[in-house]
Amino acid sequence: MRALVLVLSVGGILALLIVASLAVGSRALAPGDVLSALFTDRRDAAGVIVHELRLPRTLTAIFAGACLGVAGVLMRAATRNPLADPGLLGVNAGAALGVVVAIAFFGVATASGYVWFAFAGAAGASLLVHAAARGDRRDDAIGLVLAGVALSACLGAVVRIVTLVDDDTFESFRFWAVGSFERRDPDVAAQLLPFAVAGVVLALLVSRGLDQLQLGSDLARSLGVSPALIMLGAGAAITLLCAAATSAAGPLAFIGLLVAHAVRGAVGGSVRVSLPLAAVTGAALTLASDVLGRVIALPGEVEAGIVAAFLGAPLLLWLILRKTKTP
Repeated sequence: MRALVLVLSVGGILALLIVASLAVGSRALAPGDVLSALFTDRRDAAGVIVHELRLPRTLTAIFAGACLGVAGVLMRAATRNPLADPGLLGVNAGAALGVVVAIAFFGVATASGYVWFAFAGAAGASLLVHAAARGDRRDDAIGLVLAGVALSACLGAVVRIVTLVDDDTFESFRFWAVGSFERRDPDVAAQLLPFAVAGVVLALLVSRGLDQLQLGSDLARSLGVSPALIMLGAGAAITLLCAAATSAAGPLAFIGLLVAHAVRGAVGGSVRVSLPLAAVTGAALTLASDVLGRVIALPGEVEAGIVAAFLGAPLLLWLILRKTKTP
């Protein structure tokens, strides 16, 4: 019951944020004009702004945030690592490399064109990080993060080399790399929706098994759970969700990290109970970052990726300091 109340409450906040997202910008609109334009076929300036400019970026922010929220909860449960986050596990760097390769070597110039390169890069990086971490026999709580940091540094160096020697590639790449919803093609999120849905379905299927694995592998096996199968399903779900979100919106660091900690503090560690709240919370947090970025720099804007990093970096630092102080 508590989880349902929280989902409805955060859902109400998300609804208010949607109205704010449609109203706030270089040209502010009154809430009444927003609602009128949203539910009618107005062809005036307000209708064009709402339907063609702000509604696509709002829907993309909700899509990316929900994916990252669910992925954050899965990452924490599957890795038992409070620092797990797409930005820390090489997903962003892999997607960035995919975009650079598409622009520099295949001449792709549109988001709808290089989205599949970004998806392949993000998925490949995630698989490499998980393989490297599983190959480490130490029971290290931050082993996965260390593997992600190492791969991110390597891929980031390749990206910088390519963009430094090719000005045209750099100009095209920087609009994606900043993590913004401005001028995002709504067709991109639509293309990635099947992968996100598949990731959510997998997350729901493995959620009960992940909860049972928290009791220990031996006890989980006695309950009929296959730890290897559950971890495989969780890894596939994380890869699909993170790759879809990063490909659609660019790198958005710390969203999954923030959501995982907020949801765990609100409803406990049950993955099955946490997933709906994580999806709504991730969507609300991402959209709030986008709206806040537009408010604090009018008539310009600060990109949502920068705002999310500003909010998440202190939490990451606090977690690392707390862990290093634990005997």
